[in-house]
Amino acid sequence: MPRGSHVSADRAGGVQSLERAFDLLERMADAGGEVGLSELSSSSGLPLPTIHRLMRTLVSCGYVRQQPNRRYALGPRLIRLGETASRLLGTWARPYLAELVEATGETANMALLDGDEVVYVAQVPSRHSMRMFTEVGRRVLPHSTGVGKALLADVPPEEVRALLARTGMPAATDRTITDPDDFLTELGRIRAMGYAVDDNEQEIGVRCLAVTVPDSPTAAAISISGPAGRVTESATDKIIPVLHEVAQALSLALATTTAPSPSS
Repeated sequence: MPRGSHVSADRAGGVQSLERAFDLLERMADAGGEVGLSELSSSSGLPLPTIHRLMRTLVSCGYVRQQPNRRYALGPRLIRLGETASRLLGTWARPYLAELVEATGETANMALLDGDEVVYVAQVPSRHSMRMFTEVGRRVLPHSTGVGKALLADVPPEEVRALLARTGMPAATDRTITDPDDFLTELGRIRAMGYAVDDNEQEIGVRCLAVTVPDSPTAAAISISGPAGRVTESATDKIIPVLHEVAQALSLALATTTAPSPSS
């Protein structure tokens, strides 16, 4: 085999191994973070020796750890990567949130579903003197928030029930949905309408409208929040199309290696 062909084959094999390693990490995350080799083989279709070789490499790099029960779990070294990527995602999103504030006049937020919680990764505040403020990095339970409900709307019902069983459904206000069946009914309405509403459910006097970012690399939602006196039913009809438009623009930006500006 010519030398050039040999190098090309090596590179192709290296890229394939890298793709497979990332695929295994994604499958581990989908499974809750801990899996056995046979489970990975069954879900990925890769032979056990290939998976074992890749997992050994990931373990030696600290991205995976082997548990005493011989199962494999996502490793602590991924935490730093995830936290840094989350901060960057918030940075990339801010110009789009600023556009949302300009169009609606209300505070704009971006949030991710991280495990059983919603975490806010970016915010651009309203220019109004009376405005909503959520600290970036704040974690909340999803059942009482617009972004949380939007993010859970496309999750299979049995997984939603399992999440609610783990977190409970504490009432933040007397408007918070605290019954799993009622919550699943609400998620059905969200799927039909295409957006979620937090109507005084997280904080009395505050309404929030949220939509998911389609095809986001990780489940993400954007929202606007403001006083219930401003974010009225009539205002909702004007705000929702803008939310969808900005979510679509952000989705396209995240799908490209060089993100366009919101105005491009």
